[in-house]
Amino acid sequence: MKEITGFSKFNKQQKIDWLTQTFFNDSEKAQKILKQYWNEDQKLQKLHDEFTENTLSNFYLPFGIAPNFLINGNFHTLPMTIEESSVIAAASNAAKFWSKRGGFSAKVKNTTKIGHVHFFFYGNPEALATFFEETKPAIIETLKPITENMEKRGGGLLSLALIDKTNALENYYQIEAKFETLDAMGANFINTCLEEIAAKLYQEAKNSFGYTDEQPLLKISMSILSNYVPECIAYAEVNYPADQLLDDKESSLKFAQDFVKAVQIAKVEPYRAVTHNKGIMNGIDAVVLATGNDFRAVEAGVHAYASRNGSYSSLTQARIENNQFIFSIEIPLALGTVGGLTSLHPLVKLALEMLGNPTAKQLMQIVAVAGLAQNFAAVKSLITTGIQEGHMKMHLMNILNQFEATESEKNTIVKLFESRPVSHSSVVEALENLRNEQKVL
Repeated sequence: MKEITGFSKFNKQQKIDWLTQTFFNDSEKAQKILKQYWNEDQKLQKLHDEFTENTLSNFYLPFGIAPNFLINGNFHTLPMTIEESSVIAAASNAAKFWSKRGGFSAKVKNTTKIGHVHFFFYGNPEALATFFEETKPAIIETLKPITENMEKRGGGLLSLALIDKTNALENYYQIEAKFETLDAMGANFINTCLEEIAAKLYQEAKNSFGYTDEQPLLKISMSILSNYVPECIAYAEVNYPADQLLDDKESSLKFAQDFVKAVQIAKVEPYRAVTHNKGIMNGIDAVVLATGNDFRAVEAGVHAYASRNGSYSSLTQARIENNQFIFSIEIPLALGTVGGLTSLHPLVKLALEMLGNPTAKQLMQIVAVAGLAQNFAAVKSLITTGIQEGHMKMHLMNILNQFEATESEKNTIVKLFESRPVSHSSVVEALENLRNEQKVL
């Protein structure tokens, strides 16, 4: 294959022609697959096309719901966009379990977001510190046109600080800026502010220290928000008598004790913690994606937070205290309910309306609960029946669809595996036997 030039100037059909003729033996079949996922509503398809670059088709994920989430005394039905078969079922089961035991309580501890101007300074550190304190009011003033509207709503720039990082990297400093962005995730707002701060910092330093652009004493490296938000925290928990969790006192206490031990393992063993937290993110990512938020940013920040004490560890905590079983999660979440896809994608708007058009703080609480519920369901399975029984039952339909089973075949196989363990090989064998029997008949 040769390098393609001028690709960005191709129209949509030309891009499809190039792709399918270059990479596929059956160009016509490949084009058909791409086009079968186009939306018949041309206006809606144009909207999807403009979400990103070089759009050729739409990649659909299932949009499902998990009902019966009792959060702070109110029932919610959570929108979840995910392809993994057992996630929504597990979340729904956990929601139903806790709805009969007082539900989930949730709160937001803080909503501060952070960004940095990263720069190198080759002069006297004390002179830089003095310069920054003298220049800070002018920097804040230059941001007024950008922050004015946010400030009217109660947000804006919270603080500016000079951070000396020369112990980590020679001549390296930061301007750390903290923000409140209210119901917006705020990435564009924060980055715009940071670039303005950098420009003002450079100009004022040039005037103050008398250097030239050719030989700068202060050199800006980059200006960017951080997706690590350890001061933007949501907390959720469930709390119930340990001896009343299940049908009888003895089994309830054993379940609670086994559950706590399982979470403790994830607190101290990174190999387990990664999988433990992945299960939490099954629930979190599904709601984050359904509500038009950036799940990649959330993932990055969450996993950094899980490592904040020097070793990767569980995001959830469990304990028994005075016979109370307490299971909780504390998690960094930078979410928005205005801006971005929230006002553009029809399903995102539907998802937010389904949740009662929450504020960013309310959505943070809901998402934290989704993660806690998902983790409860996973750990509960692990310490009782094992994870595979429920997971493979849900995966059964994927296997049957892979082998293009008919509705009649699906009904027969599903009934057959009601009382036996599911594995890929056993399902394939059962399907082949069924088809051989039908041939004989």
